[in-house]
Amino acid sequence: MTGPVHQPIEFDLEGGARGALPSWPARIPALWVVDAVRHGDRAERLAPSILDAGEQRRAESFVASADRRCYVAAHVALRMLLGAWLGVEPRDVQMVREPCPSCGGSHGRPAADGGVHFSLSHSRDLSLLAFATVPVGVDVEFVPNGRTAAKVGAMLHPAESRELAALPASDRPVAFARAWTRKEAYLKGEGVGLARDLSLDHLGTGPVPRPGPAGWTVADVLVPAGYAAAVAVLAAGQPPVEVPP
Repeated sequence: MTGPVHQPIEFDLEGGARGALPSWPARIPALWVVDAVRHGDRAERLAPSILDAGEQRRAESFVASADRRCYVAAHVALRMLLGAWLGVEPRDVQMVREPCPSCGGSHGRPAADGGVHFSLSHSRDLSLLAFATVPVGVDVEFVPNGRTAAKVGAMLHPAESRELAALPASDRPVAFARAWTRKEAYLKGEGVGLARDLSLDHLGTGPVPRPGPAGWTVADVLVPAGYAAAVAVLAAGQPPVEVPP
């Protein structure tokens, strides 16, 4: 899966997800993209009957209406898709957090009953959802400005920092966003997130990702201009990588 760019399905909140989701090979994630500008109003109308109390409190905590709209659209779509897969109403989907492999705390990968693994990411007006039969992580980010790319890029793997430094300044934000989304997708798949040192894994800044860390495959995801996205999937039959405390 290293190299090809994955094309996500655009989720239609008007039509929803009818019937069970199709099965897919363990190494291939199913991906959906949600446009909060197109579907935000519909999602907010559906939210009271779909989201649980915790999700509704979280949505209400956002100060910016655009952030709230994106969160609601993403989580309504997530529950609709999981409900279709599990054969239950979206509001009845039970979601928990697995133990963190780094510290054992209750903030590891999100999980649902029924043998489906999922991951969710949102940025600005766009959300990306991934589902697989094995642990999966996904990330989407709005491409940052040059100052942010330079500041955070220095925290990446030394080889990635050198790759960025060798590029013209105008090309660095997009290259940084590629590296960042690949890295965060992998770390979310592991269940540790940014608790793992960003300098430990070399996933590359170029148009094609480097081979993923042992036991994982990493690929870019096709998203609208101005964004970057990636997905990481645990290779079939491979245990998660041991993450030091």
